[in-house]
Amino acid sequence: MSNNQMTSSETEPTDDQSAPTPGTDTLTDSTDAGARTITDRTLLEARDLSVYYGDDRALDSVDIEVPEKQVTAVIGPSGCGKSTFLRCINRMNDLVDTARVDGELLFDGKNVYDDDVDPVALRRKIGMVFQSPNPFPKSIRDNVAYGLKVQDKDDNVDEKVHTALERAALLEEVEDQLDSSGLDLSGGQQQRLCIARAIAPDPDVILMDEPASALDPVATSKIEDLIEDLAEEYTVVIVTHNMQQAARISDKTAVFLTGGELVEFDDTSKIFENPEHDRVEDYITGKFG
Repeated sequence: MSNNQMTSSETEPTDDQSAPTPGTDTLTDSTDAGARTITDRTLLEARDLSVYYGDDRALDSVDIEVPEKQVTAVIGPSGCGKSTFLRCINRMNDLVDTARVDGELLFDGKNVYDDDVDPVALRRKIGMVFQSPNPFPKSIRDNVAYGLKVQDKDDNVDEKVHTALERAALLEEVEDQLDSSGLDLSGGQQQRLCIARAIAPDPDVILMDEPASALDPVATSKIEDLIEDLAEEYTVVIVTHNMQQAARISDKTAVFLTGGELVEFDDTSKIFENPEHDRVEDYITGKFG
């Protein structure tokens, strides 16, 4: 992505985001949904990233390289900076008056905190799904189409709405009620509606902050299946308190501990089966947290 794609709100995203960078290692991951190609190409990178809310430090010199088109889970005890890190990626912390960010957060090689980066344009490339479903008091169709209209992507709106609902595994359940209010859906359906709204403009990254914490087990299972499917097209970063969920759905896991410190980041299997740090093993096994 060129710098202009983040600095101009009128620039359309490129269509060809799927081809691996020459020389990038790839492997095939077999899942229930089929095989997907995993690349090691870094899409998001934090360099010595620290965040302060007033005098309180929420993140402490974080260094991490998040690969594209994989699911990266962020875990750790309450108050360790998980959500703060997520909100740094698309500059949601800009909305907090007391927040200060030091260091760099690179998106496709460009520091998103450079002066020439438009945060609104950035958020069009990096969508976000929050802990509690937050559909607008609009029809299902208008909920999904909202981002398209904001970005002046008015061509083939109905087709894009249907595609987004299908990718969010919701189309079959609501196809005959697109004019009904999104608020009439169940909690799990509302969350999938919000996911459809996030992916309709075709971002590069989807951030999810505890997307299933308010849902029942059946709805949670559907969201987890959906996340694995989304990784075929998007880079997904998910914050979760549920370590079993992280183990089930993620390719990489980042463990944040007290003080906003990123203690370990590795393949999920390595984190849960053979972590390098005793503190991580203690957290994983429930000795604290």
